[in-house]
Amino acid sequence: MAKPVLLITRKLPPAIEARAARDYDARLNAADDPWYRDGAEIARRAAECGAAGILCAAGDPMGAATIAALPDSVKAVATFSVGYDHVDVAAAKARGLVVTNTPEVLSFATAECAFTLMLMAARRAGEGERMVRAGRWEGWAPTQLMGVTLEGKALGIAGFGRIGRELAAMARGFRMRIHYRDLHRAPPELEGDATFHDTDEGFLGAIDILSMHMPGGEATRKWLNADRLSRMRKGSIVINTGRGGSVDDAALAEALRSGHIRAAGLDVYDGEPKVFPGYLGLENVALLPHLGSATEETRDAMGHRALENLDAVLRHGTAPPHRVA
Repeated sequence: MAKPVLLITRKLPPAIEARAARDYDARLNAADDPWYRDGAEIARRAAECGAAGILCAAGDPMGAATIAALPDSVKAVATFSVGYDHVDVAAAKARGLVVTNTPEVLSFATAECAFTLMLMAARRAGEGERMVRAGRWEGWAPTQLMGVTLEGKALGIAGFGRIGRELAAMARGFRMRIHYRDLHRAPPELEGDATFHDTDEGFLGAIDILSMHMPGGEATRKWLNADRLSRMRKGSIVINTGRGGSVDDAALAEALRSGHIRAAGLDVYDGEPKVFPGYLGLENVALLPHLGSATEETRDAMGHRALENLDAVLRHGTAPPHRVA
């Protein structure tokens, strides 16, 4: 029996490509050529090879136009990510396409990244690293690059899902106080000693550090705007490893320039890989290139989860475990 044809849009970890090649007629993008940025090209390649499934990744333009252009042979789209706002779920449902994602396996790694940025922002690590590399460090000084400690600070987690709860567990080890904002209060066994807020005003006014873990989409677009930034305490810190579009970049850059916001740490950007130019000249913002899930262990786990979903649909005719459409 012929193996199902699987179009893979990106270069994936070796173990994942090997598994895909074993179980599918896999059409790899071993050089990570940038054709994946063009939805029409994705559809063209899917038609050319008669793909039964597509394994795409975060940021691939799987919008309504791409979905409409896919050949009838395509039965499933698996995204190598937990977020799926780059996939038009409504269009996929209308066509009867199965869409899956990779939840749970990247929560700890993404929380680690958020905590890395929190430390970088609080302790001015990016500034210090740039100083040393530029040969401008002249030795220890009593007031050089003084930051703030995390101990005792109130950490506000916007979006108390799996990643937010992992971050809370890490923060407790630094003796931080946990506050969270979500649409619904978490059950006691998940909430622990965290304080729930049912309004943005009460939440933002109670915290020293904001870490954003909310989903994407129009409901959260530019959620962190000038008004909400003004409600934060002077000297607060902003961390975003969730969705770039949730931040009004111009407003955050202005708050960083004025000093109302002490520092920020960003791993995601609106329209990435483009980065808002206003951040680039600011010393008090740490910028990472979307490294949230970038550990060997996590990326392998994500790939296996994506293939498990595809196996269910294309090889076994069963329901995928992580279906979103």
